[in-house]
Amino acid sequence: MTDEKLDQILKQALAPEINDREIQVHSRRKGKMRKFGKMGKAVAAAAAAAVIGVGGLGYFDPVLAAKIPVIGKIFEKVEDDVTYSGDYTDKGTVLTNEDYEGNLDTADYSVLDKGITLTASEVYCDGYSIFLTVNIASEDADFTHIPEHYTGMNIADNRTAAGFYIGGTWSVDESSPEQLENTFEGEVIDGHTFVGMLKVNLTEKTVGGGELNLNISGLGYDDDRMLDGEEISASHWTDGSWNITLPFKVDETEVKTVEVGEKKGNITLDNVVISPYQVIVHATTPGEQRELTDDRREKLLSKDPDMTDAEMLELLGWSYEPCQTICFDQDGEMLYSDMEIAGRAGFAVQGKEIKTLYIFIFDNLDDWAQMEREGMDSSAADKAVIFKEIHVE
Repeated sequence: MTDEKLDQILKQALAPEINDREIQVHSRRKGKMRKFGKMGKAVAAAAAAAVIGVGGLGYFDPVLAAKIPVIGKIFEKVEDDVTYSGDYTDKGTVLTNEDYEGNLDTADYSVLDKGITLTASEVYCDGYSIFLTVNIASEDADFTHIPEHYTGMNIADNRTAAGFYIGGTWSVDESSPEQLENTFEGEVIDGHTFVGMLKVNLTEKTVGGGELNLNISGLGYDDDRMLDGEEISASHWTDGSWNITLPFKVDETEVKTVEVGEKKGNITLDNVVISPYQVIVHATTPGEQRELTDDRREKLLSKDPDMTDAEMLELLGWSYEPCQTICFDQDGEMLYSDMEIAGRAGFAVQGKEIKTLYIFIFDNLDDWAQMEREGMDSSAADKAVIFKEIHVE
């Protein structure tokens, strides 16, 4: 996607609340954001809104906050405001608890490096993604200047959350390491404490459970006092090593899969997954998905040292092109779109009871953008390659 195209979409999504200067600030951040994590179309718009800052937000007194147990209850703390919001009561597994004096019941899931302590709190898995809550603490930091970004479909929803960048890799059991692509999203408790949730999208459906291996090599956050700077992304960044292994169990009790198998043109809508916090649309386009061998990667890098794996696959004609997907519920409300990759489009449920889904899949970005802007009654609906009405039982 070109910078001009992204800027146009951002202006359409955020106007009039977000002005041109703020769009330009986001454009300056964009290159570095790719280093810390990819964002979907709607998430990109939300990140641009981070420039709203933290004015008017109240933070707990550090002494008082220390007397209120937070670790072990972070889902409860952030569940209303994060992108993948919803009722997490009785969901997942509590890994670490905290008493009223701040003591942890286990040190197995807490790691300290470079003055920053990262403690894993709770974990939930629906078989397709892992939702992990953490507590990040640093005596030398001042987190009160972390700006918040919008997490609702509309700015009028007044839903915001703070963000904490993360760098490194993850893997499950013996799988190959994958780059961490999302950020911790949550709330600043006080100047030294941040609590948030990380969503990790599994490369394939997992059953039963396993162990999530996090190898975190960097943590960082923006500063609302630096919004006029040329580069504000992760202005407070710390390289280090926070490696932790976390057990998880898959909970499929409220996960439904609707098989579709409808093909039109060059696109096949395979199935739709509905879980308590997300809707996943699996669709494929023509192409051949293959892994790069080390030998072939080395040869390509010798020609262009900056070439990414995705660019290599595209050059070889091995990669699928992602579709442009949009979903509405039975009330005609659009679902919040997360990052869309080849074969998978994710949407946040955000507490909605999903009874019916209206799914539109485009092969043209402009048509998709028009429908996102105009809603379900948009004339662009006729240009969808696939339209499907899904009834959820």
